[in-house]
Amino acid sequence: MPRPIWKGQISFGLVNIPVAVHSAERRANISFRLIDSRNTARIRYERVNEETGEEVPWNAIVKGYEYADESYVLLTEKDLERANVEMTRVIEIEQFVDLAEIDSVYFDRPYYLVPGEGGEKGYILLREALHRTGKAGIAKVVIRTRQSLAAITADGDALVLDLLRFQQEVVSSDKYDIPGRQLKKYRVTAKEIELAEQLVKGMTAPWKPEQYQDEYHDAIMQLIERRIKAGQTAVVEEPEEESEEPAATKTINFMDMLKKSVAAKTKTKRAPAKKRGRKKTKAS
Repeated sequence: MPRPIWKGQISFGLVNIPVAVHSAERRANISFRLIDSRNTARIRYERVNEETGEEVPWNAIVKGYEYADESYVLLTEKDLERANVEMTRVIEIEQFVDLAEIDSVYFDRPYYLVPGEGGEKGYILLREALHRTGKAGIAKVVIRTRQSLAAITADGDALVLDLLRFQQEVVSSDKYDIPGRQLKKYRVTAKEIELAEQLVKGMTAPWKPEQYQDEYHDAIMQLIERRIKAGQTAVVEEPEEESEEPAATKTINFMDMLKKSVAAKTKTKRAPAKKRGRKKTKAS
């Protein structure tokens, strides 16, 4: 099991549950290095002391708070942790809310909560209570010297700690020119909405996240593989790019488009499905 990024306990009421926090996401970013195009040498960033010009090792670097011009209070990671030991070791649930009431824009980053030694029973009790009530526990947690709002939810057998954005971190949609609900103002008819609803229902399927993949990531890797096969310094002929010139503005008949879309979906559903073998995928 990978190392946890945080260890402590969940507290709600008089119940304390020892837990460890593990990341629930795995980013598939392609790692690039910065290269000087003139001689393909790597470009490095160095931590340099501005007075001596010498590079500073990581173990000599601390955080400095500038309270006056060129005057600092120096703090180490241990100092920051000791500032409030309880806050850095306890996830105290302040209240429970309906999970459905939390707007999606507030969710930031997920983590799995894994029970610590002797915490299995309390873990199960909280998990089952959340499952049966549809609630989320709202708490604050300090991870890596930053306090975050969080929601503790039940997902299958696991308790999930979702970091939430604070209210002041969320930009209201009122800041943007978004059309309101005045349907007549935008000449949206009840029939058009009905057809749009039919299209949505026709395209509805069970949520299967495994059927989606990062196509842009794959395209970049294919480009890299073509360059490797052609030789590092060879120029590879790129596929022709589509014109980025804006198409001529024209009036769109949404009713016709919706009818055609619904008809196409209905036809697809009626057509007999072709049998095809399932490809075996290698687990990552």
